[in-house]
Amino acid sequence: MRSCVVLAIVLVLVPLAIFAQTDEIQVYDGVIEAPGKANVMVHSNFTPMGRKTPDFPGGIIPDDSVNGAVEWAYGVKPWFEQGLYLPVYTAYSKQHGGSINGFKIRELFVLPHARQHKFFYGVNFEFSVNRSFWESRTITSEVRGILGAHLRKWDLIYNPIFDTDYTGGVKGLEFVPAERIAYNLNDHWAVAAEQYSDFGPLRDFYAANNQFHEVWAVVDHHTKWVDIETGVGVGVTDGADKLTFKLMLSRDLN
Repeated sequence: MRSCVVLAIVLVLVPLAIFAQTDEIQVYDGVIEAPGKANVMVHSNFTPMGRKTPDFPGGIIPDDSVNGAVEWAYGVKPWFEQGLYLPVYTAYSKQHGGSINGFKIRELFVLPHARQHKFFYGVNFEFSVNRSFWESRTITSEVRGILGAHLRKWDLIYNPIFDTDYTGGVKGLEFVPAERIAYNLNDHWAVAAEQYSDFGPLRDFYAANNQFHEVWAVVDHHTKWVDIETGVGVGVTDGADKLTFKLMLSRDLN
């Protein structure tokens, strides 16, 4: 336990001195806080070998950047959780240094008590207010579906995700799905393979090798004090970052 805590602290603090451009790298599993309960999660992502150019003029360069967010969650109903990402931050980037990049509000609707069901589902809506170097437009949004199954010790989860900057209508939606296959060793440990992709706008997908595709090896550890998820991702296309690390620390507040 001590070694896990030390590793978690190191992975959070070291990137401040030296983390791909995203505030969270996570597959949603349909589990939410119980009504009246609150949780805080700190996301931190470090890309030591990333894309050398920004996604748009003046944007943050992913290579060698440290990005993340503090995510606050509150259970409203057994089927509804309200969330706030504040702040969304960059601890370090080559041309912008450290910065506060904006905030996000989310509304997560799920099948109640997802862990107790063989099949589960949900949908998450996010609304972002961004600084000019974080996104090319100030207001952006995401719609994330949640589809999954618990098969004995195995979890199979698929998140079909659509991003929008409110240009181009439906055809301007960007398809950025995520998947996770996890094996639960026991109540405290799980190992997983994840994939994160960006195919591009629905009206015109990027050429295959210019798409963003990363595969991840992930470990989850549940303790009495904090839940830890950490992993390493490797890009498999030219449009992806070559190497990224992530760390998520979460704790119930009441």
